[in-house]
Amino acid sequence: MTAPPGRRERKKAATRQKIADTALRLFLERGYDAVGIRDVAAEADVAVTTVFSHFASKEALVFEQDEDFEQRLTRAVTGRAREEPLIPALRREIQALVRHCTADSTAPIWRMIDESPALRKYEESMRLRHAESLATAIAADPDLTQTTTACRTIARFAIDGYSLAREAADPETALDEIFRMIEAAWAAARRPEDLAGTTRP
Repeated sequence: MTAPPGRRERKKAATRQKIADTALRLFLERGYDAVGIRDVAAEADVAVTTVFSHFASKEALVFEQDEDFEQRLTRAVTGRAREEPLIPALRREIQALVRHCTADSTAPIWRMIDESPALRKYEESMRLRHAESLATAIAADPDLTQTTTACRTIARFAIDGYSLAREAADPETALDEIFRMIEAAWAAARRPEDLAGTTRP
């Protein structure tokens, strides 16, 4: 069992959340380009160096759940039950992420991202990084014997599927369609010798 975080870790997490919440409020109130790191630090009552100790860039302030998102994706692979196939496990987690990101409260944030070239570029690089982490988790599973290329391809499909479903008028229907194709692609990548006697396809 994982030990609960200590006082220092809780304080650090609270400071990080305060900075992120403050930044997002300022970005939405004044516009992303009109707010600088110094503005965020002053409003959050912390030093500029404290902001940078928690966030590597201004763009990262908008995507403060980036690390959690990545961990949830990899845990969908590593934490699933032994008898559970890979693709349904991935679909369930991505469906939860899509639902979170299509809530009414997130609409102003996505509008801001869509209107900012810097944020769009950051999001694209973030998706690529998530896809690589997901591919690494899939490739490391001893019960999954696909090639590295197959693992990377499915991971890219899954990450792109998240983005496409999030932007769709009907995210649930889009996910159904997307994951039927992902399932077919994963099945097509399996080698004939792997088709018999596997419990986690």
